[in-house]
Amino acid sequence: MNSQLKTVLLTVLTLSAVTIALVELSGVSATALFNKYGIGSEQQHDHTHDEGLEDRNALQEKVQAMPKTSITFEEDKFNFGTIKEGEVVRHTYKFTNTGSNPLLISDAIASCGCTVPSFPKTPVMPGNQGEILVEFNSKGRKGKNNKSVIIVSNADREKVSVSFEVEVE
Repeated sequence: MNSQLKTVLLTVLTLSAVTIALVELSGVSATALFNKYGIGSEQQHDHTHDEGLEDRNALQEKVQAMPKTSITFEEDKFNFGTIKEGEVVRHTYKFTNTGSNPLLISDAIASCGCTVPSFPKTPVMPGNQGEILVEFNSKGRKGKNNKSVIIVSNADREKVSVSFEVEVE
């Protein structure tokens, strides 16, 4: 095999590995898509993928038609510190509906399949508090990790982000 062909093959192999790494890091992997659309989750247990997606779209339309309100988080960033690979850690982001209309969250979208958010499915009345639980699975995630969850609601800022960082040994 000549050296030019070896160089071409090595370049193709390198580009393929980089592409796979970028897809995994961007959260577009199959796991992230399953997480995003709730496939296999308790809320979608009795539904097909299409029915779950239709339900989500209907909820998003309902939320967009609702009067605007305000959401205020006690904290929007959290640091888990250092954990061992394979540990699953959880953090609860507490928020308050600081507006004058009911607050309804239509979705919580994680930046990675390793992160699973849970959010209230019922409206949070003005002045009341709610919680968004975020679970991070550190398996295969050695090193420093910065992850985020986008919260979609009828708040003035329709999409707000909460995030965390963690060092995995």
